Amino acid sequence: MAVTTVRLPSDTEQALEALSHKLDRSKGWIINKALSEYMQRQMLEESRWQETLEAMEAVARGDVVSGDVVHDWLSGWGTGDEKQVPIVAELNPESSGNTR
Repeated sequence: MAVTTVRLPSDTEQALEALSHKLDRSKGWIINKALSEYMQRQMLEESRWQETLEAMEAVARGDVVSGDVVHDWLSGWGTGDEKQVPIVAELNPESSGNTR
């Protein structure tokens, strides 16, 4: 395992020390846990951003489901007449094939 030095403001160091005692864990364990969780959130944020960009590109291509079709689909929820999820390729055969 590699070693990295981190400079902390004194109040953060004191809070870390107190949490370390409270949890009966080392400061290194807490820092590793916090950093790992932070990095996971950052990766999730990046993934969501990429999905947003892909969705914006799909809209620019016209790969969309109209509001009327969505409303018709939603109006059947909870009834005996529930419909399948509208799929772009079925509504717009000229679309690029994006089926989300």
